[in-house]
Amino acid sequence: MLGNFLAGVAARIFAISLPTVAQGLKTDLLGISWALLSYELSAISLSVVFGRIGDIYGRLTVYSSGLLLLTVSSFLCGISQNIYQLIVFRFIQGVAGAMTQSTGRVLAMEAIPEGGAGRSQGYMTMAFATGSFFGPSLGGLIIDYIHWRGIFFFLVPIGALGTFLTLANRKRWEILTSAAESPVKASVDYLGAGLLMLAASSLLAVLNQRILEIITLGQRVTLVLVFGGALGGFLWRESTAISPIVNLSLYKIRMFAFSSLSLLLLSVTTGLTLFILPFYLQEILHLSPSFIGVLFMAPPFFTLTLSAAVGYVTDRAGPRLPATAGVFLHVVALFLGTTLRTDSHWLLAAAVLAMGGLGNAFFLTPNHAAMLGSAPKEHRGLATGSLYLAFNLGMILGISLGSLLMTKVFRLITGLATAIPSAAQPVPFVIAFNVVFGVGMALSLVALVTSAMRGAQLNTSGKTP
Repeated sequence: MLGNFLAGVAARIFAISLPTVAQGLKTDLLGISWALLSYELSAISLSVVFGRIGDIYGRLTVYSSGLLLLTVSSFLCGISQNIYQLIVFRFIQGVAGAMTQSTGRVLAMEAIPEGGAGRSQGYMTMAFATGSFFGPSLGGLIIDYIHWRGIFFFLVPIGALGTFLTLANRKRWEILTSAAESPVKASVDYLGAGLLMLAASSLLAVLNQRILEIITLGQRVTLVLVFGGALGGFLWRESTAISPIVNLSLYKIRMFAFSSLSLLLLSVTTGLTLFILPFYLQEILHLSPSFIGVLFMAPPFFTLTLSAAVGYVTDRAGPRLPATAGVFLHVVALFLGTTLRTDSHWLLAAAVLAMGGLGNAFFLTPNHAAMLGSAPKEHRGLATGSLYLAFNLGMILGISLGSLLMTKVFRLITGLATAIPSAAQPVPFVIAFNVVFGVGMALSLVALVTSAMRGAQLNTSGKTP
């Protein structure tokens, strides 16, 4: 649970600091987006790798190593002297995140008696939400009264404590999970992981506005071909490998497939909107980082207070109803985002965040329980990796698509072919901002359909359906 808490703190504390960090490192909206993308890029391929390594060599080993690496990488982020160093160190931080996130939920699930999938995921979601709840307010205070570098240094002692506690309790954890976790005699598909990273990197390049501006048309076509070839090679490799990092047979399970697709779509909308919202709040509404931090406490508040109850409902009624209700609340939140203006009251922005948090509270726990609970027990590490693959892929697509849409619409309205979205021209900025939220709402409506199609009941026996 501590790993999820740290992940929640790291995600939110960095999100609200984006405008200030961009100013401190003398970069712009497109430049700082790479600090987010580098984290997601490492996580997208390595989450499935570490999920598989955990299946084979022990999840606790991977988890504790991830906490240690998170501690070190957070310190390195704090001493970054330019945006390029921050991008590299955030990539390393993403590796650490992949290690803890791909194993933590399974460890929690297997530490609880059978039939408690919803409760275990509720506890893990609560841990993440607790970190997300305290992260924004602490981050805002650190930025306003200390320095933006302090948001990274803040994570160092917490990560060190988590590493110590995990190693100190190793024997007890191994006894607790020994009945559920059995050694798997298999190898890790590093070739598949490499093809996945190549596919993700080339797709990222195709969607990234800054890269598109410096390459020729022929190079763009080459990137598209590389993406298609890498994706095709990855799917072929995973369908023929003895020990794939992504077990494609899991997607033949209806509950798993539609839950994955719903998570992917909502993650795209999260990446679309969460990246640009702090810029709107700080540079258009002129709110202070500490006050923005208070506003960003609204989403995790609902997740924190409701996740356990939603997990209880999931265990008894199945995941479809609560998860689909959560998607609907996301649609409402994104619609509200399309109504924000240059002179909107901060309460409307707070309503957008609160409604999104309420949607997460209803969606995340049952959706994660659906993915992990519908997978055979011996593949739950792979299922966890696939869960974070869907989330991180969605975030990469969302951040890239969001910055691309913001730039295209901003340039269209201003008539300036090389303009970068800036609050110096607030009306075009907010119109582009509204368009991004509108696209997110359309994607959430599709997720509403896929969530309803997942099936009603969850198989938690751990046996292949």
